[in-house]
Amino acid sequence: MDSTGANNDNFSQAELDKFGALANRWWDPQGPQKALHALNPARLGYVAARTPLPGATVLDVGCGGGLLSEALAKAGAQVTAIDLAPELIRIAKLHRLESGVEVDYRLSPVETLAEEQPGRYDAITCMEMLEHVPDPAAILMACATLLKPGGRLFVSTLNRTPAAFALAIVGAEYIAGLLPKGTHQYREFIKPSELAAWLRAAGLDLEDVSGLMYEPWRNAARVISRTDVNYLACAVKPGTGNAA
Repeated sequence: MDSTGANNDNFSQAELDKFGALANRWWDPQGPQKALHALNPARLGYVAARTPLPGATVLDVGCGGGLLSEALAKAGAQVTAIDLAPELIRIAKLHRLESGVEVDYRLSPVETLAEEQPGRYDAITCMEMLEHVPDPAAILMACATLLKPGGRLFVSTLNRTPAAFALAIVGAEYIAGLLPKGTHQYREFIKPSELAAWLRAAGLDLEDVSGLMYEPWRNAARVISRTDVNYLACAVKPGTGNAA
């Protein structure tokens, strides 16, 4: 696929169906997304440490059922959240009614939004998504278009290493049962060097890469220096703006 332009077919229907099937238990902290609930405070802390969230315009790409979207909104951001799984957007909107946390949920490809709203957002989050799409570089290109000058993109994904295979697939899916079997495909994992090259091609400057460790014995996660399994990255769009 062409990574240089909008591609509104940049998704796998099988992936959408897989995550859509989990929608009804997305907000259950002991359900199939238990690990995602544990990762959420660490992901939010990473973003908040690098972007002032109160009053910021933030886009959550691949929002799922809205875990991070609501957390960003609670921190004071004006949040738009998009996904391509109708079941997940439905659950996110239902939870919004229960929580009262205002998030603008939309069923939309990020590439389409980039055509409609270039330069709109102070920050964009794209967490645990890039390893599930056919063309991650096109997603990053669209995100770069959507950012204001000085805005920041936050990504989390899995490194393509033996350690990630052992922990994220064998351990988490098949031994401990922390994730549904088949959640991840090792060949789709992304090395930090590959991510950095895609970010450069999108015109973004990589500011930081940090590890993200899930500790199942306390059902929590923390940001660490090792990046051989899960990792977070922050990139900035050159220029000056409100997000700088």
